[in-house]
Amino acid sequence: MYKSKLLRVVILLLTIVMSFSSCRYARQQREIRASHADSVIFAVGVTKDYERMREVTDSFEIVGDISALNANRWRGVSYYRQGQYRMAEICYRKALENEVKNDLDQLSYNKVARRLSEILLVKGDYEGSLQIAIPAVKKMEESGIGSDIDYAILLNNIGCCQLNLGQDEEANQSFITARGHYANRWQSDTTGRGFQEAVIGTVYTSQAYINTRRYAESIYWIDRTEMLLNKYRQRHDARTEYFDEYQGRIEIMRAVALQGLHKDQEAAEAYKRFQETNYAKTPAGHINGTEYLVVAHRYQEAAYNYRFLDKAMTDWGMEPSIDNIQLYMLPKYWANAEAGRRDSARVAGERILAILDSAITAQKNSSIAELATIYDTQGKEKAIADREMELTHQRLYSTGVALVLLIIFFATYTLHKRKAAHKLAAAHGRLEDAHDKLKVAYDQLEKTTKAKERIESELRIARDIQMSMVPNVFPDRQGLDMNAYIQPAKEVGGDLYGYLLQGNELYFCLGDVSGKGVPASLFMAQAIRLFRVLATGHMMPADIATNINNALTEDNEQGMFVTMFIGLIHLDTGRMDFTNAGHNPPVIGTNGKGEFLPMESNAPIGLWPGIEYVGESFENIKGHSLLVYSDGLNEAENTEQEQFSDERILEVLGRNNYTTSKQVIDALAEEVEKHRNGAEPNDDLTMLCLRIQ
Repeated sequence: MYKSKLLRVVILLLTIVMSFSSCRYARQQREIRASHADSVIFAVGVTKDYERMREVTDSFEIVGDISALNANRWRGVSYYRQGQYRMAEICYRKALENEVKNDLDQLSYNKVARRLSEILLVKGDYEGSLQIAIPAVKKMEESGIGSDIDYAILLNNIGCCQLNLGQDEEANQSFITARGHYANRWQSDTTGRGFQEAVIGTVYTSQAYINTRRYAESIYWIDRTEMLLNKYRQRHDARTEYFDEYQGRIEIMRAVALQGLHKDQEAAEAYKRFQETNYAKTPAGHINGTEYLVVAHRYQEAAYNYRFLDKAMTDWGMEPSIDNIQLYMLPKYWANAEAGRRDSARVAGERILAILDSAITAQKNSSIAELATIYDTQGKEKAIADREMELTHQRLYSTGVALVLLIIFFATYTLHKRKAAHKLAAAHGRLEDAHDKLKVAYDQLEKTTKAKERIESELRIARDIQMSMVPNVFPDRQGLDMNAYIQPAKEVGGDLYGYLLQGNELYFCLGDVSGKGVPASLFMAQAIRLFRVLATGHMMPADIATNINNALTEDNEQGMFVTMFIGLIHLDTGRMDFTNAGHNPPVIGTNGKGEFLPMESNAPIGLWPGIEYVGESFENIKGHSLLVYSDGLNEAENTEQEQFSDERILEVLGRNNYTTSKQVIDALAEEVEKHRNGAEPNDDLTMLCLRIQ
């Protein structure tokens, strides 16, 4: 009887353990699918096809790969990037109506709260912004899930709202706390992005003090912004084009603040320093500079700067709207009027009238879309009626603005009509023929130029995004020497590498996606993201390869695949566990001599579902060097189509006694360039070298 009871207990325990393992596996699979869905949606967003971005989001939500909270977050992102801030606000609010069920939902909640509180802050709804931001900070503290940048941006938004509501002491405390989180972010971030985010945050803080006419306090934050920018400038991976723009923004804010403090000479000197930047010569810089010129009553210069308004609005992606007319086009009209430029003022008035009708139509269509989004169930008659009343008020307001502008236009037009009539009659006949010919040529040129600029811009953005996904800073840990190099054959490529250091476990990978260009880069983005997610679960390399293969073979209609070498080094013992998924064998070296590491090749990842990848191990890698590379190294061709070859790799490694991984990488990159002898790269080239002492 005792044995029978013991057997039942054992069976019960085994059942519990199996149930727990099954639940854990199911949770891991959900996280992998959610991560894959996020990667796909993000990749579509990079192409700026926002309608398609929302369609993909809907599909993933329907099949359950992403939660309703995360789906509404992505919809909000798509509308925000289109400049449809009201629709973005609606989606973000719908996201926050959903329950936070897991860690992924909490991360999405943090991002939604950050963006929504910012939208409400910009439109002047300070109480509404606080109602979003303050509970979000509390929720992050309770859950323990929230990055320093989440805290920093939310606290900065809270401070700006408090400042506008007259709560000066509370605002100062919020800004100081936000500053601490920004500091934590840049101290822990290996990419330098933390400094960029801190600079942007202090710019917002400085502008908030300027907007509330607290000019003395704004000087403190402007100085701090410049200090952070100078610290970022000292980093080896800093983006040089970033300095000029933000130095320009710092100087123009300083000029406005000093002018507000009646320090006219110092303000003029700050504006002069602003003009010396390249940013001041851009359309955005010209428009930003008018903020100082208007408060300094330098209307002639302000009117000149407003000539760049149309280009700036195009660069910002702004569509005709009542808000944009009020924020930018009316100030342009008054600047020209105050400067005595009647002709320019008349042209500005004509331009306002020309786009006012389309702006009102766009606002009506946007309002209808808002109603369809908000009131998508029955029983909302009262809310709809209230909203329609609000829209009626908006239309009356728009009509009033139009009438005022119409009166201004006709008053100005009448003064110049008689004088211009004779000149126009004589010139009209000659210009009409020339105009028709020029219009045809210009339309064709503009279409070609815009298409070319759009493609080049999207490729530059894609390259920046791809390069940001591979680390360019490596662990600063005693006994570990690691370096890597990547060179796409085109603007974007399909090679990848990555690493994750967790305690004494160093995960690393290097891969090569079939093909080149944008499709390969998108496939590469999914692979590297999946590697990072799975490595955080402390999986063995073979299990990581198996799970990545299962995720990438799903709906892989293009038949793309990736060869990968995935390794795990236990830094305390030197043991290396690895799996090779159809990739080139690495070179392992000792005392200046190298040989190719023998191993199971396995199949490339992404071709066939259900493959179980074989894992292997190297007993102790301490004292050895390991070089992992893509076939862009050994198959690099010169003008005679001769390949660099495996033998040449071993020859270069054995030629010198290299003391660091970087020396190995630099020597091979230099030898490959010499071998090409001017030939264009025929494939992406990636190398990763590490040594454990």
